[in-house]
This record gives sequence, C-alpha cells and structure tokens, in this order.
Amino acid sequence: MSDFVKRMAAKLHTVFGFFILVVVLFCIKTYIAYQTEFTLGVKGGVQQFLLAVNPIPTALLLFGIALYFRGRLVYWLMLIIDLLQTTWLFANIIYYREFSDFLSFSVIKGSGNVQNNLGKSIGQIIHPTDFLVYLDIVLLIILLMTHVIRIDGRPFKRRYALTMTVLAFSLMGAEYGMANADRSGLLTRTFDNNYLVKYLGLNEYGAFSIYQTQKQSATRAHASASDLRSVEKYLKHNRVGANPTYFGTEKGKNVIIIHLESFQQFLINYKVDGKEVTPNLNKFYKNQNTMSFDNFYNQVAQGKTSDAEMMLENSLFGLPQGSAMTEYGTQNTFQAAPAILDQRGYTSAAFHGDVPSFWNRDNTYKSWGYDYFFSSQYYKEKADYTVGYGLKDKIFFRDSAKYLQQLPQPFYAKLITLTNHYPYELDKQNTDFPATKTGDKTVDPYVQTAHYLDEAFGEFLTYLKESGLYKNSMIVLYGDHYGISNNHRSAIAQLLGKSKVTNYDLAQFQKVPLMIHAAGLKGGINHTYGGEIDVLPTLLDLLGVKNTNTIQFGNDLLAKNRNQTVAFRDGDFVTPSYTKIGSTVYNTKTGDVIKPTAKQKKVLAKEQNHVTAELSLSDRVIQGDLLRFYQLKNFKTVDKKNYNYRYVNGVKQLEQAQKKEPTSLKAKNHGKVTATYKTDAPELK
Repeated sequence: MSDFVKRMAAKLHTVFGFFILVVVLFCIKTYIAYQTEFTLGVKGGVQQFLLAVNPIPTALLLFGIALYFRGRLVYWLMLIIDLLQTTWLFANIIYYREFSDFLSFSVIKGSGNVQNNLGKSIGQIIHPTDFLVYLDIVLLIILLMTHVIRIDGRPFKRRYALTMTVLAFSLMGAEYGMANADRSGLLTRTFDNNYLVKYLGLNEYGAFSIYQTQKQSATRAHASASDLRSVEKYLKHNRVGANPTYFGTEKGKNVIIIHLESFQQFLINYKVDGKEVTPNLNKFYKNQNTMSFDNFYNQVAQGKTSDAEMMLENSLFGLPQGSAMTEYGTQNTFQAAPAILDQRGYTSAAFHGDVPSFWNRDNTYKSWGYDYFFSSQYYKEKADYTVGYGLKDKIFFRDSAKYLQQLPQPFYAKLITLTNHYPYELDKQNTDFPATKTGDKTVDPYVQTAHYLDEAFGEFLTYLKESGLYKNSMIVLYGDHYGISNNHRSAIAQLLGKSKVTNYDLAQFQKVPLMIHAAGLKGGINHTYGGEIDVLPTLLDLLGVKNTNTIQFGNDLLAKNRNQTVAFRDGDFVTPSYTKIGSTVYNTKTGDVIKPTAKQKKVLAKEQNHVTAELSLSDRVIQGDLLRFYQLKNFKTVDKKNYNYRYVNGVKQLEQAQKKEPTSLKAKNHGKVTATYKTDAPELK
C-alpha cells in the first residue's frame, strides 16, 4: 500500500499529475457548491449523474490550455484559471443567495455592475464560509511553495495536450446528448437557468449566457427609432376603438387575474363518468356577471407559459423560438400592464409557488414594473406541499390570501396556478376524481389535476366573497396554453368523441377559456374570435384607461367591427370563416376542407399578410428593444433598480405600505384579516 501511495505522490511531481489534481479538486468543490448553495431541483438517476460529472468537461478544457505551455508558466496558468473559475463560482453563490438565480452576462452588462443588483446588503449576504471555495487554490500554492509538489520543467507533449482538448469537447457533446434526451429543447427553450446549470454546468451556462447576450446586443445595436415607423403605421391602420357600452365600467376596481395552468376550453362542462370535471368553473363561466369567450385561442410557441404572460401583460407575441422573457426580459424596455396601472394608483403583485428564476420572472417582472413578486420563498414549503413544478394550488391560494389582504387597493394581482401542469401528477390523498380511459398515460390523469384546480378555485372564490374583495374586483380567468399536445391524436379523438381528428380539430383544440367577471358587468357567452394577444387592450378599456397610443398588437375583444383574425405563432390562423393550417384551408363552422375560389384566395392572402405582418412587427419590437425609443404619453419608463423581490424586502415593504397607504383590506379592518381561509387540503390537517 505504501508503494502505491509513493507512486501516486511521485506522479504529482509531473505536469500531468498536477493537472489531474487541480481538475479533481475543482470538480469536487463545484459539486459540493451545487449541493449546498443552489436549489437545482435534481430528480432521478440521470440528473444526479449529470450534476456530478458536468464540471469535468470544461475543467479539462480550460485547465488544459495550460498544457500547451512549458515550465513554471504551466503551473501559474493553472492557478490563474482556477482562480478565475472559482471567482465565477463564488459570485454565483452570492448572487443566487439574493435572487435564487445565476448571474447572466446580460445582468452584468445591463446593470453596469453586479453590485447594483445585489444592493446595499452585500455585506450581509456574504458568509465567511463562502471563501472556502478558494481553499484548494491556497492549498495548491502552499504545496508548491513548500516543494511538497515539485515543479516539472519538462515540456508536455503537444499531442497529449491536443488529446485533452478533443476529449473535453467529446465529453461536452456526450453530456449535452444525455441532457437533451432527458429534457428536450434545453437550449432552444431556456425556461430556467437552474436547468442549464444542473444539466450542463455553471461554466457552460456562462458561455451560453454570453452567446445569448451578444446575439441580442447585435440585433439591438442595429435597431433605431425609425424602425418604429412601420409598427406605428400598422397599429394606426388596425387599431379599433373601445366599445362605449363597456369602456370604464370597471374603473377603480381591483384586478385579480387567475392563470389557469395548461387549461383548455374543452374542460368547461366536460364530464367523466357523468361527473363534471370543473363544476366551480362551469358555474362561474355561466354567471350572469361573467363575460365568457368560447372562441378564444392560446397563441403560444416554445415559450408556452412565458409567451402567454408576455401577451397578457404587454400585448406582444412571444418569439418563434425560445422565450422572450428569458432572452429579453432582463434588458428590454417594456410598457406593461403592471407599470401602466401602477402609475395610475394601482399596486401590482404577481403570485407564483415556484422558484423566482423560472422563465426569468425575477428579472422580467422588474422590467414590467411589478411592485411585488411573491415566489416560493414567501410560502411555507414541506415535502407534501408541492407536486411537479411547485406548490399545490389549494395551499398556494390559501397562503396567497394573507398577502392579498395586505395589498393597498386598488391592486392588480396575478396568481399563477401550477398543479394542472404536465405530467399531471397528484398524490392519492388529493385524487378523488376518475381519470379518463383513453389508454394514454399522459392524457388520462389530466382531468384529475384539472378537477383539483377547480376545487382550489372554488375555495379561493369563497374566500374572495367572505373577505369583501369579490364585490370590488374584476376577476379574470384565462388558460395559458394547451395541456394535451397534438402528439396525442388518438387520445384527443376519444376525448372529443370522434373516430379520428383532423388538423382542423387540433386547431380548435387550441381554445382556452377566458372569463371576465365583475359585479354589475353584463355577462354572457361572447362568440367573437380572439386570442391572448387581445386580453390587455380589453382589460384596459374596461378599467377606463385610454389605449389609443400604446404599442400593442391586440384589440379589445368587446370592440365593435374588430378584426377577428387569430394568428398562431407558426403563421397559421383562424377566422370566423376560415381555418388555415399549413397549406390546407377549412371552413371554420363545419370543419370541411375548402378548395378556395379566386375570390376566396384574395381574402385568404389578405388575412395571411395581416398575420405575417403582426407577428414580424411584434418580433421587431422585442428583438430590437424598440420601446426604448417610444415615449408613451403619461408613462414613466420603469427603473428596474427600484424593485427587490427578496422575502425580507417584500415583507418590509408590505408593512410600510399598511401605514403609508392604509387602503388594504387588513389596514381598513384595523390590522385584522377580514376572513379566515377555508380549505380541505389534507396536507394541512
């Protein structure tokens, strides 16, 4: 054994032996940091394996640079590279502790310096133990200075150095292949930086962040104020006026938006074994004071939920690839609903029972001007409180109520549900509804999580009524995107009671609910054709906010003589007369395939040009950051540095608001809640 130790020690006196020691120490400390400093949500053997090995490829590549040199310089270069990589790790530990996210190149570049993002609390954020990440470097220097490890002056053969470089790139390719197999679209749908780090590694994430930022900066650099002319011309030609019957009828009311995760329109009034999947939503849908839309479509692409939020808050489309929130949310200028209403006396808040970094919400919400962002750090977390992508809906609504009671009124609040999210998992104690029997394991539990969401909504609605918020709020419910993808044709056919489904059926399957409710609002089922791009103009008109000069691509769903062409992100579209999918045209009313006449071809060409124009112009606004050139009347540009969503800051801000703006339910009730939240969530018993 002693001979073996001596042989191993002797190898440390060689360049290659020292190289391996540096790599091993660096990878070990990185893995320890992954496990102790970051919340990466690692699940399953594949993710555990990738987390353990993902520091290796870039360590081999970067430390391998030193192998191309000779003498003492080799050792100095390895230590310098180690120092730089460790400093990147250290900076991310500090930043993550404050924002539950990783440093991106756009944050560093866009903020001027990182300290602007960390605020004045950096001294409180750093822990003395954080500096232990430099321990291996100190140890290596001591070992070299005391000659415990002797410097090898012999030249390291270039072909071996090249072999190490090739090996590093090969391992990167293999790692990416495994990662993409476990999580498809990892780089094209970058919905959370945590995913990139846990699958590929902190250094690969950093490199990808630089690539993204440089790509965006190049597009942004070539944009100018003149690019807005075509946008303004299009909007001037296509904008319609508000419906005077509804304009301003809900002025001054709170706005409560409930984001129904993966919820499709077909679920409304749908039954399984004679039982309604969503009895509470069905009743709300038919309420005489609820305006419900039965021809309302999701218009998302790869960004899915983030695309829906982009349209809801800005009336701008998501991107054809990737997510606008993750790629442009940090740095772009926006004129979003939270800021528009905030500057008219509203308090704005978003509620979400997941990590704040998902879809880059922690940064994007600052750009949109949200006063508060109540993310997972504001909610009590236990193992059985969460499922899938975050907090279970019943617990989420219950715990959100205490913050809702404290928001100064009027407020604009968005609550994002999570339980009805793929893969539609729910524990037995919460499953009291029969699954469908299509034989598709992905599809069949969908109605069970939808039923759970409905129960959670019913409890929340009861709370709104008992607390006093119901009568003075405009309550908006919308489905963000499809829950069952078109890949499940056979199961979809069975759900719809058909022998098979056509592309027309799948297009109609993209309908999601939209319901707008308020006391005194003249409700009913509205058959106009529209999509998520139209929600914001509709809400602003109802609130009495003039919306004639904004850069928004939607139109008020209640407006008269509005264009009812609904654009899908891939360029297809639906109108009351035609449904165009690829090169095939269907009669929207009957679903029959149409062979267009010359007259119909002209109409279809006009509609296609309209769709192509609005999609491309919206992309131009986002990719060129054109709103930085546009001064909206009576609107002050959002200063992102004014917002901090850390738990400590948010709670303190709420406490101060109770004194400064005593208009919240709790403040008006002398510091006491106006209703006790009632839920049958078994986890709370």
